[in-house]
Amino acid sequence: MSYHKGAVYHFKPLNVGRWVIWGGYALLMLVAPLIWASSLSHTMLSQIGIAIIACLAYNMLLGQGGMLSFGHAVYSGLGSFFAIHTLNLVGNGTLALPVSLIPLVAGMFGLLFAALLGYVTTKKAGTPFAMITLGVGELVWAMSLMFPGFFGGEGGISGDRVTGPRPLGISFGPQIQLYYLIAVYTFLCTAAMFAFTRTPLGRMLNAVRDNAERVEFIGYNTQFVRYFAFMTSGFFMGIAGGLAALNFEIVTSEVVSAVRSGAYLLFTFLGGAVFFFGPIIGAVLMVLALVLLSELTQAWLLYLGLVFTFMVMYAPGGIASLIMMNLRVASFGKLRPLLGSYLALAGTGFTILAGAGAMIEMVYHLQLNQALGPELTFMGARLNAKGFDSWFGASFVLLVGIVLFEITRREFVRQWGTTQEEIEKEIKRREAIA
Repeated sequence: MSYHKGAVYHFKPLNVGRWVIWGGYALLMLVAPLIWASSLSHTMLSQIGIAIIACLAYNMLLGQGGMLSFGHAVYSGLGSFFAIHTLNLVGNGTLALPVSLIPLVAGMFGLLFAALLGYVTTKKAGTPFAMITLGVGELVWAMSLMFPGFFGGEGGISGDRVTGPRPLGISFGPQIQLYYLIAVYTFLCTAAMFAFTRTPLGRMLNAVRDNAERVEFIGYNTQFVRYFAFMTSGFFMGIAGGLAALNFEIVTSEVVSAVRSGAYLLFTFLGGAVFFFGPIIGAVLMVLALVLLSELTQAWLLYLGLVFTFMVMYAPGGIASLIMMNLRVASFGKLRPLLGSYLALAGTGFTILAGAGAMIEMVYHLQLNQALGPELTFMGARLNAKGFDSWFGASFVLLVGIVLFEITRREFVRQWGTTQEEIEKEIKRREAIA
């Protein structure tokens, strides 16, 4: 290696914050099954890991590329079907492949179908792109019922993940063993997708999202940028589908349905599509809603729809945007004066939920559980769905909650505006000193 006189070497400073975040992320996945040690917890943690990969992959289109897809579950679903068929080939001795590599096979098939179908869908942008993805999704879902030889019909295709070679005695039979396999894939996929956002292609994808016409003007092919991002997303969606096939050991036509695609869209948006970590929050919420909330109440879809509506109205940036706004306030030491207002908003919001929830549960009880009698329990209180007292009490609680919430909200808006003005003044002061 030659040395040139006068050469100057520059070293980038160590990004301690990034190492701490990624180290904490890995540590959390490592110790999570030890903290939540029940079988149900391990199953939910496994599903959360799969959902994180899927939501981050979907957000490569929605958040980073501005491409609204209504049928992206096609690629995770097809990955699941090819993964379960590969698993069965391993099980009957036709294919010598470790079970731990089957998600990569699913990822390759996800990439393949994204390359085939994405060439058509990415020729358009905006609303036409969304409608084409919806049509492709419905087409694949219809095919899943028309070709039972591959898709298994309504019963689906089942398999057994405890097969093939067992290095170090790992059979992936116990759920905790499969969880750690999913955790490794989740961490690596998260890191890979974060790295993609820092590549020139990832930056160009953001530019296409913000101003496609200007990108074309400077000589870039926007369709190629969208197409390459679509294929990359399809690869990671396929990995998520392969992990899901190993986790459930059965794949049905539901995995390519519009319902699954809608879930990815809804929870990615709720988590916050404009921030990289937003879909991770959305993935956690998706599993909690589909597993826990659906067990608590039959009206869970209604509650979910109401939450989505209010988020679109008052926090279109998702939960991640709320976190980042408050971190900005905290960095200037202005968060403590707002804590009282936050507590008041939470208390009045809970009051509204109690009143509205009681009325919703009584309506659902009368419609679906009338044979069990008019009485039901909600938040520890006994309600009579046919009694005037229960309806009057729920209405009164709801009305009081709405009035108090509106008063609290107006006061919070005033405090928030004052805080933002103080922050802007502080920023200008610091700039003047610098």
